[in-house]
Amino acid sequence: MGKPIVAFVGRPNVGKSTLFNKIAGKRISIVEDTPGVTRDRVYAEAEWLKYNFTIIDTGGIEPESGDIILSQMRRQAQIAIDTANVIVFIVDGKEGLTAADAEVAQMLRKSKKPIVLVVNKIDSLKDEDNAFEFYNLGIGEPITISATQGLALGDMLDRIVEHFPSGTDDEEQDEYIKIAMVGKPNVGKSSLINKLLGEERVIVSDIPGTTRDAIDSTLETEEGKFILIDTAGLRRKSKIKEEIERYSVIRTLAALERADVCILIIDATEGVTEQDEKIIGYAHEQGKAIMVVVNKWDLIEKDDKTMENYKKTLQGKMAFIEYASFLFISAKTGQRVHKVLSEAKACYANYSKRISTGILNDVINKAVLMKEPPIVGLKRLKIYYVTQAETKPPLFIFFVNDTQTIHFSYERYLVNQLRNNFDFKGTSIKVHFRERKE
Repeated sequence: MGKPIVAFVGRPNVGKSTLFNKIAGKRISIVEDTPGVTRDRVYAEAEWLKYNFTIIDTGGIEPESGDIILSQMRRQAQIAIDTANVIVFIVDGKEGLTAADAEVAQMLRKSKKPIVLVVNKIDSLKDEDNAFEFYNLGIGEPITISATQGLALGDMLDRIVEHFPSGTDDEEQDEYIKIAMVGKPNVGKSSLINKLLGEERVIVSDIPGTTRDAIDSTLETEEGKFILIDTAGLRRKSKIKEEIERYSVIRTLAALERADVCILIIDATEGVTEQDEKIIGYAHEQGKAIMVVVNKWDLIEKDDKTMENYKKTLQGKMAFIEYASFLFISAKTGQRVHKVLSEAKACYANYSKRISTGILNDVINKAVLMKEPPIVGLKRLKIYYVTQAETKPPLFIFFVNDTQTIHFSYERYLVNQLRNNFDFKGTSIKVHFRERKE
């Protein structure tokens, strides 16, 4: 199961974007008094109590509008509603109940999804009475908040997380390595999965965009147990014309979040694109194990240096994932396809790796002796000890004298020492520094 998805919907200019930005903790959506400013869905990660979830801001719904932009926004909101686990329906407490609110409520009821009714712009106690009329919508008890002042947001979030599905599916799937296949349309994701499965499980077509949703296939081999997640291709924003394609973007990101290993598939004849970098950048930010699979390698004229030069070009364009595992295949002919699962398993092993504290400190102590930390300001960094706090991805906590003395170049040096000594190929690793008195 991936992270729960929460969609914020409602008429234009009821405060959806302001609320979205408050929950996300940063200004992502444009906030302006002109109705229709937020035309597309915007998504961000959020957390409350023990829950992590994805929130989607939507363009305002104008049910009967003939305006092309507004009608497109309505379709966008409908897609977000279809995707979400919980819908937050936001209304304007100052303006009061409108006919459009009633129509939006009718639209939401048809979704059969849990709905949290939020009356925004209740900035003081004297405004509380404005919420009573919204009981007439027939979708439950309204919660009164002020997004601009941050009032009662905790009560709202409590109500939202009550509707999240349980995580029992995750426990059943723990023994499986979850692999998300991502990339632009028509690079061969479905063909590769079919080759691995040995059957036509996923529709393969030369028409970009055939795979509209994230599809799971389970596979058990001598390498282990795997869940293969095929995803719709992510296009450049200017090329996303159908609303169903925008729906696919959210599903792809949700698929990445629940995956252990992300395999970026690149068409060898096209090379890496800006969109590929964005896709894999998201996986990198999520701390996933990462493979780059170059498909259609059979179509490339080669000599003994072609593969190495191609790999160097890719690493140059995607320097932030220099740790990734690279594989060159042809899903059509089957060339090196048998290595995909074994490489993914190796990446997962490093993603899950735990290093004992004693060995870890021996390595770091030697690293400090070989290269002393630089003086920053009037102080020099002193590392007391280091421990591994988490796996998936590996997280290392360095206890130091002063976090202000950490220079980015020395942090990079320490990360490289960890990689060189413990083989973290195929996975990101994270380091945090904490102050501790000697």
